[in-house]
Amino acid sequence: MNNKKVALATLLPVMFGFFIMGFVDIIGMAVNHVKEDFALTDSTVNLISMSCYLWFLVLAIPTGMLMNKIGRKSTVLVSFLCHVVAMSIPLINYSFPMMLLAFTLVGIGNTILQVAMNPLVTDVVSGDKLTGTLTLGQFIKAVCSFFGPVIVSWATGLAFGWKLIFPIYAVLSLLALLWLYFAPIREQKVAATQVSFRPTFELLKDNVILLYFIGILVLVGVDVGMNMTFPKFLQERCNLPLSQADLGNSVYFLARTVGAFAGGVLMLKFSERIFYVASVVVAMIGLVTLALGNNLIFILCCVAIFGLGYANLFSIIFSLSMQRVPDKANEVSALLVAGICGGAVIPSIIGFVTDSFQTQVAAIVLLAVVWLYMFYLITKVPKPQR
Repeated sequence: MNNKKVALATLLPVMFGFFIMGFVDIIGMAVNHVKEDFALTDSTVNLISMSCYLWFLVLAIPTGMLMNKIGRKSTVLVSFLCHVVAMSIPLINYSFPMMLLAFTLVGIGNTILQVAMNPLVTDVVSGDKLTGTLTLGQFIKAVCSFFGPVIVSWATGLAFGWKLIFPIYAVLSLLALLWLYFAPIREQKVAATQVSFRPTFELLKDNVILLYFIGILVLVGVDVGMNMTFPKFLQERCNLPLSQADLGNSVYFLARTVGAFAGGVLMLKFSERIFYVASVVVAMIGLVTLALGNNLIFILCCVAIFGLGYANLFSIIFSLSMQRVPDKANEVSALLVAGICGGAVIPSIIGFVTDSFQTQVAAIVLLAVVWLYMFYLITKVPKPQR
């Protein structure tokens, strides 16, 4: 019994870290509200996305170096501290420059968390439970992403408005920091290879790894682009106020949560290639029909279809990359986390496109065009061996 209590005392605060990891998905709602509050153009307000996701490219590898020096637990604690400070900034000074600063810190904190969290999990669970625990962690992250729009929509009618999400997230980040700090975690001493820039980026000389890396850029860019665009699309097509349009993202995140759960079951029966092809096709169907929709229920069904198709593609590409270069797992992981910077690139392009065409439909069409790359990547997904 005592062993079980110790196990829970170490596991629960670590798993709560996955919930904090989901805070980055508030960026879609924040961008739309900041645009409305300060009367900004899409191309200007989308700088928030760039200020956040650019850090995945800059800090993914240095975080691996930091983790080797100060340990996994201390590295995760640094990420929580970044989130506490970031979520406190809008409470002190709510302005566009301060929002850029806040999401810069969110990006820094989330980069550190993405790199350090999975290794920390290995310190609190045994090897035979690792895969299930990491899957549970991603489910917890998805739950956070789902509730974000709900909280924002609820808070819109209150005195503090949608910005109430920031003190809530600041308190939760502080709770996570204190909970993990006092958790009795004993880190394993492993003779891990030193992650550095040169061997990591040398992986891109492998043509397939390069294409997988671009795939991660596309996946994250499309995800963030949808997160930022969909509420504005609902406002344009269905004449919804922003407080109600925000809830559209909850439908998207719920579909991704269901899709990830279902995918974990289906991939036990089907090969990665079959599941990858089906996912890419389903997601494209959702994007194309979404661009044509005018009815609210129909549009929500379309984004749910896209979310179901999207749900497992990141994990599939991640898995394929690790299988291709198993002896350089640390470098592959750091490289793919760096690819999350796609969330800075594609939304910035979307901003200029929507400003030029004066319609959010242009953004959906652009996402569909970018998504064609995922069809090309089918040629690089290995066929199942007999």
